[in-house]
Amino acid sequence: MPRRKVQFVQGHYYHIYNRGAGRHNLFIEQDNYLYVLRKMKGYLTEFSLAMIVYCLLPNHYHFLLRQDSLISAAELPKRLFGGYSRAVQRRYQWTGTLFEGRFEARHVGSENYLRHLCRYIHANPVKHGLVRRLEEWPYSNYLEWIGERDGTIVDHSFIQDMFGSGQEYRQFVQDYLITRKLPSGLEYLDGE
Repeated sequence: MPRRKVQFVQGHYYHIYNRGAGRHNLFIEQDNYLYVLRKMKGYLTEFSLAMIVYCLLPNHYHFLLRQDSLISAAELPKRLFGGYSRAVQRRYQWTGTLFEGRFEARHVGSENYLRHLCRYIHANPVKHGLVRRLEEWPYSNYLEWIGERDGTIVDHSFIQDMFGSGQEYRQFVQDYLITRKLPSGLEYLDGE
């Protein structure tokens, strides 16, 4: 396989995402989501990564990570979903690949890109028609962002620094859900 073009550097942000092979579901039942979230917590600590935004959807996922050490942010999806794939194959007697291919990784190089990417990722459950309101989707950290759930996979200082408060962020996300317009540089998300 060719080497990945993205260079993972301490202190930088990365959008990491992938989807199921043939766009099939990655998550079959609630226990699958919970398994990934449990494992993810441990790996975030082990690899010194800050999970800024995550959203697990039936057939794909999005992570927005900050790499806080020299350990590459690429280790999270490799370890997390390598183990998850083996667990799914055992549990459901699944053969073949679970994912469409290697995960995608994009360096987030500007604050504007970073801000809009947060709301784009969180908006996915509504965008894909899974729920009518983001507050109804339990497999993202949106509820932690807006202060409606006490969770541990969230960086509260990031929210404060970038958006001021959870309520300001809620409005920022709602504005996107109304317009569905993304700034230049995020066009690749339309083909997701």
